[in-house]
Amino acid sequence: MTSTRGRPPHDDILTPGEWRIVNAIRHGMTSREIAARRGISVDAVKYHAANALAKLGLTSRAQLRHWRGAAKDSALHGKETVMTGELALGPVGQIARTVRDIDGARVWYRDALGLTHLYSFGDLAFFDCGGVRLFLSAGDITDRAESILYFRVPDIDAAYDALRARDITFIDAPHMIHRHEDGTEEWMAFFADPEGRPLAIMAQVKA
Repeated sequence: MTSTRGRPPHDDILTPGEWRIVNAIRHGMTSREIAARRGISVDAVKYHAANALAKLGLTSRAQLRHWRGAAKDSALHGKETVMTGELALGPVGQIARTVRDIDGARVWYRDALGLTHLYSFGDLAFFDCGGVRLFLSAGDITDRAESILYFRVPDIDAAYDALRARDITFIDAPHMIHRHEDGTEEWMAFFADPEGRPLAIMAQVKA
C-alpha cells in the first residue's frame, strides 16, 4: 500500500487558499491589507497571487480584477445568466462608512442608535437600517470616499453585462466577498459615477 505526500489535488482551477486571495484582490485590497485581514504574511499573499495568475494565464493584478470566475463550490458557478426585460437597478442595498474605532462604533450604532446588528467579521460590522444594510469598516476616515452606494440586482452577471453595454466602465468583475454560514454568498462589482465616486451592484446568491 502506497500513500501520497502533501495535500490532495483540487478539482478546481484554483485552490481554496488561492480563491480567497483572488477574491480579495478583485475586491481592490492590497497585499498588505489581505495579509492583515487573513493573518498571514505578505509573502504568502504574493505567492498565492502569483500561482493564481499563472494558472489563469494572466500577467497582472489589473487583469485579475477584471477576470470573471467562480469557484466550483460557489452557488454562482455554472448558474445560467438570466435577464428578463430591460435592466432595472433595485433599491439601495448597502451604505458604507469608515470609522476609526470599529469596536466603539459597533457598540454605538447598536446601543445608542438601536440599529440591529447583523453580523461582524474582522474589522467589519454590518447593521440593518430599515432594509438598507449599513457597512462599517475600520480605517482612516480622511482617505476614503464616503459613501459607496450598493444597488441590489437579481442577477449580478446579467446586470454587469447590461451596464457594460451602456458604456459603464467597471473597476472590477463580479466577485464573491463573503459566504455566510448557510451557504449564501455575497457578490459585488464596482463602477464609478461621472465624478469618479464609486458605486456598486450587489447580489446574494443562495446555494
